[in-house]
Amino acid sequence: MFGMHDERVENLRFMAMAQGFGDPRGGFGFGRHRWGHGGFGGRRERLFDSGDFKLVVLKLISEQPSYGYQLIKTLEDRLAGGYAPSAGVVYPTLTMLEEEGLAAASLENNRKVYSATSEGLEYLRSNDRRVKELFERMEAAGEGFERQRSPEIMRAFMNLRGAMMSRTARARLTREEVRKIAEAINAAAKAIDDL
Repeated sequence: MFGMHDERVENLRFMAMAQGFGDPRGGFGFGRHRWGHGGFGGRRERLFDSGDFKLVVLKLISEQPSYGYQLIKTLEDRLAGGYAPSAGVVYPTLTMLEEEGLAAASLENNRKVYSATSEGLEYLRSNDRRVKELFERMEAAGEGFERQRSPEIMRAFMNLRGAMMSRTARARLTREEVRKIAEAINAAAKAIDDL
């Protein structure tokens, strides 16, 4: 059993983790630009390493010419809403690809639409293995976000968060109440783990 100090630390840790559930982009231990394993407190890592985003964007525009906002939505959709690159990342990447001769832009309906050039397609071929790894990682991350963001689970977490916030706001918890709440949460965690 935890000591009093450890109980407070665990209560604060729970409340801090629960805060993330209200944010549709930041819940379940995932930041807007990060993905992770293991849900709560799980290992987090960058979705894209240096240079990877360039390959992802080039691959996407080689499959379908796109403008910046389309690319943002495409990536957000592929990652089930768990990652959405900012315009401040997408547009400079498109400009860099164009400057390097890997992409070309044309104007359609007052929008710059980018497509891969023959040099861009060759660059993708020479990096084929890395591109496949990146898209496999994105697919796995998207599936993870999809599973963890089911409406029923989100609603249940919000109910738990609401109950905790309501109970702690009413009055200071006694040691016995803390023990009972911890037992209830631990029992729920064990039941979920045993599924």
